[in-house]
Amino acid sequence: MNIAMTVQESPTGSLFSSSLAVPSEELFAWHERPGAFQRLQPPWEAVELVEAPTSVKDGSRAVLRVPLLGPIRATWVAEHRDYVAGRQFRDVQVRGPFARWVHTHRVTSEGPERARLDDDIEYALPMGFLGRWLGGASVRKKLRRMFTYRHATMRQDLAMHAKAGGTRPMKIAMTGASGLLGSALTSFLTTGGHEVVAYARNPKGSDEGRAVWDPAAGTIDASALEGVDAVIHLAGESIAGERWSYAKKARIMDSRVQGTRLLAETLAKLENPPKTFISASAIGFYGARGDEVLTEQSGAGTGFLAEVCTAWEDACEPARAAGIRVVNPRFGIVLSPAGGALKQMLPVFKFGGGGRIGSGKQYMSWVSIDDAVGAVHHALITDRVEGPVNVVAPQAATNLEFTKALGRALRRWTIFPLPAFMARLAFGKEMAEALLLTGARVEPRALVDIGYEFLQPDLLPALERLLGKTEAA
Repeated sequence: MNIAMTVQESPTGSLFSSSLAVPSEELFAWHERPGAFQRLQPPWEAVELVEAPTSVKDGSRAVLRVPLLGPIRATWVAEHRDYVAGRQFRDVQVRGPFARWVHTHRVTSEGPERARLDDDIEYALPMGFLGRWLGGASVRKKLRRMFTYRHATMRQDLAMHAKAGGTRPMKIAMTGASGLLGSALTSFLTTGGHEVVAYARNPKGSDEGRAVWDPAAGTIDASALEGVDAVIHLAGESIAGERWSYAKKARIMDSRVQGTRLLAETLAKLENPPKTFISASAIGFYGARGDEVLTEQSGAGTGFLAEVCTAWEDACEPARAAGIRVVNPRFGIVLSPAGGALKQMLPVFKFGGGGRIGSGKQYMSWVSIDDAVGAVHHALITDRVEGPVNVVAPQAATNLEFTKALGRALRRWTIFPLPAFMARLAFGKEMAEALLLTGARVEPRALVDIGYEFLQPDLLPALERLLGKTEAA
């Protein structure tokens, strides 16, 4: 995958350079905004952010817990130094797995609308020559994978923000901001200059930029919603993780309907309500429909998930009646190794134990985490978007096709099927049928009609990017 990034390598350093169609001031500002640090972390790296840097200026620190070997993790403390406004800053390892690590971020103007980014890394491995002999090639490969991802992400993010044109910075309230999609969306929006106010039931102390709500109790800090430009509602009980008991199903339904209704009714009563309310839904709305092609014009299906999604979307009605633009993104299977279905699949597939589920003919309507973020952003800035929007890739894949693509991305065999009866035994009949053994062939008709350009429209390249299986040409 060629992303126009050049690479220079030596046993003691690597230089990654990209020329980007953006003014140098904007490229440097992107790095200085909240969320940039998280946005650049590859999703396949199980990095735990213990302490986020407050800025890129001298003295600010990041504290990470990083994988070292198997389950062994190391603490990495990096400090920013040598800040030059608009031009450079450095990350210097204070404590960590390297004997020495200095990463210089350097921005150089190449004209009014173009700039070059240099990521210049100088490092030394522990144990001198022995360390270089044992781990040098592995470190260089890992850095190529990481910075291929970082430069591609920066390129696509800057392009999406540029397409927003004259959209002014917005203040956006968000529920579910700490989840898989919410965290990616928050970091993307803040690097674009927007402000995100995260709603949580248990915010950490008096964290700035957070507000309190409790859908089950029917309470919400309405003052934090006054004057916001938009609300993005992503919160809800996970549909996976445990069998669908009566209690679990009640939590799934209540968490979505109660929370959405509370938000919609609160927004309708505000003196200065937001212009836009984006409230998540899912393609479970359509039920199990075999190979029938489904668009936003298709009616609701049958089954528990269809009932949940219908009630979930209906709960938005008070906001719609108050004149607020309501968008219901119906998400397919959001792919990211950092969470969700793909994360659950990876351990089995990495050890060569993956295979089709049941017949393998059931459709999986998927979307990369990049396009899930991009679709929500597009709906946010496009006033004519309203109602249901299918957030799925242009081409759904059968379970067998998905299995083969994931095996190819990981360079692993996929010859061990999971029979339908075993899925039912493991997950319960209702849950197995709804999540594993049946599917829906969904098309993103509304996204295409409003001119959204997919970042990862094809399954194999999407998986290779998300799993770090691409390197700069």
